[in-house]
Amino acid sequence: MTELQTGLIGLGVAAVIGVAAYNKWQEYRHRKLAEQVLNNHHADILLDESGGDVSGAAHAANALKADVEREAPANTAAEPSLDFKENLPAFLMPGERVEPVFHDDQQHSEPDMARQEPVVEPASSSAVLEPEPSPKVETVTDRISGMSRLPDVEKSAKDGTEYAHLLSPLIDYVAAFETVEPLPANQILDAQRAVLMRIRKPVHWIGYNEFTREWEPIIDDGDIEYRRFRIGVQLVDRQGPLDDSDLSVFHIAMQDLAADLMAIVDLPARQPALDAAAKLDAFCASVDIQIGINVISQGQAFPGTKLRALAEAAGMLADGEGHFVRSDDEGNVLFVLHNQEAQGFSVESMKTMSTHGITFLLDVPRVSHGERVFNQMVDLARRFSEALRGSLVDDNHRPLSAAALDPIRSQVGRYQAVMAEHGLPAGGPLTRRLFS
Repeated sequence: MTELQTGLIGLGVAAVIGVAAYNKWQEYRHRKLAEQVLNNHHADILLDESGGDVSGAAHAANALKADVEREAPANTAAEPSLDFKENLPAFLMPGERVEPVFHDDQQHSEPDMARQEPVVEPASSSAVLEPEPSPKVETVTDRISGMSRLPDVEKSAKDGTEYAHLLSPLIDYVAAFETVEPLPANQILDAQRAVLMRIRKPVHWIGYNEFTREWEPIIDDGDIEYRRFRIGVQLVDRQGPLDDSDLSVFHIAMQDLAADLMAIVDLPARQPALDAAAKLDAFCASVDIQIGINVISQGQAFPGTKLRALAEAAGMLADGEGHFVRSDDEGNVLFVLHNQEAQGFSVESMKTMSTHGITFLLDVPRVSHGERVFNQMVDLARRFSEALRGSLVDDNHRPLSAAALDPIRSQVGRYQAVMAEHGLPAGGPLTRRLFS
């Protein structure tokens, strides 16, 4: 290495050190100047509600301007000066105080920024000394925009609430499935059909229709494909609660179904479901009442033809199971007319049959507005009694007077109120499934 090269290297190192030292010195001076401008002792026009002016800020800005001009070289005297006062935003001009306000409508004018003088860029960057940015003051607008950036609130209506009228964790043990590709209804239903038929409790299948965006029962001959579907076994019916053996069969069948369909399945814990079934069964037993109003003959049997005429005139229809039923406009059964004798009612047999007694039966858990329906049933029973010349009696064959019927009517209302308090209103779709 020659002496020239060594000298050049030394000069280069010295130049770098000199530049670094100069930058550090300039940084120190700029920081001092910025602290003067941003001195905390002057009034804060955004936060100070006492109405103080900003003359301190303007004075510091003018001081900074004078200092900058003193540092500028002589040959830059003709360059445009940096006038901080002229370039302050309208809402920071000395002598004014404007409260930051968030406007809901366009009737309030926005701060007029158009009156600002245009900022003239200096010809040389060395003529401008930029202070460090001041701490950002949060305005009302910032707060509002910040709120809009909050993460979306999770929807309260999850899948369980969307299909609660079809399947509900309240009365069903529900397995939730999701597949990668939509599957036809018959493939879903057939995969574990034989195994599920061994279960002694009802099993219900529903799927999410991607076209209607609604949950619906899955039917054999349906042409809809489903990617999300639910299968539920009922916890309780009138035969009692779901037992461990049936739940085990269902649990294994659901795991096998997931493997067959290459689906993801979510299965609840088994023991809590069994405990819930036992509690639900005890509750159902406590409110499961049926009220019968009897009309019995006083010696002469009631002819079947007259019974049929009276029933049909009252809007009752034969149900094909030996009864006449009175239904509402939606087809829900309100009360039923039974024959007290072994032979059931049918359109053909009633031409020749006769009976000594009939019963109007109200299934309290399965009927909405039980007290009103009870009144309808009692009125109809009285009409039958008068037309057939029979007697209105209870199950013990004691005459039923108006005074005797009032406590029964009140009892119907109390039982249905208790059911509603437990989330199982009488006559609702879930309740009708439970009491079946």
